[in-house]
Amino acid sequence: MTSLINASNSAGVIITSDTSGNLAIQSGGNTVATITATGANAGIQVASWAAPAFSAYATSGTSCATATYTKIAFQVKEFDTANAFDNTTNYRFQPLVAGYYQVNLALVWGTSGTGFGISTIFKNGSEFKRGSANTFVAANNISSIASAIIYLNGSTDYIEGYAYQATGSTLSTYSGLNYDYFQAAMVRSA
Repeated sequence: MTSLINASNSAGVIITSDTSGNLAIQSGGNTVATITATGANAGIQVASWAAPAFSAYATSGTSCATATYTKIAFQVKEFDTANAFDNTTNYRFQPLVAGYYQVNLALVWGTSGTGFGISTIFKNGSEFKRGSANTFVAANNISSIASAIIYLNGSTDYIEGYAYQATGSTLSTYSGLNYDYFQAAMVRSA
């Protein structure tokens, strides 16, 4: 059973409770929206105060082999409103609220080379959205950025930040709040 809040046209507001953790909003006995124990669904918008968001950055550079996707370890959270970003083991964002998320990934390469470097957002372990591919020149400090709106189902979907470079040698990313960062914020519920 689900707890009900029913706006009855004959008896006013009727509240029926249970211990399932689910809540149904009704009008005249017809369910118009449902909130499950794990998040919102069935046509209801998540309140802005409940929308997951995080921002994290790397405190040390990541060594990236050439022609290989390398996951970036973002060790420090600036904020994490829903405790959905793992900054110690998997370095992934896995929100428990289904919806559409604005995702930003920025990387700066700390060494120069000949070739290119990119930022790429992985979803559920596979490349999903590729960012800009910038060509290395004689000077170092090139940056690459990926930005996309991505749907996450609120249970099993997760995203991670990866780097890829093709210079023929191993290169490292920079670190720090203003160089290498990974962010996501819900922009709309499912």
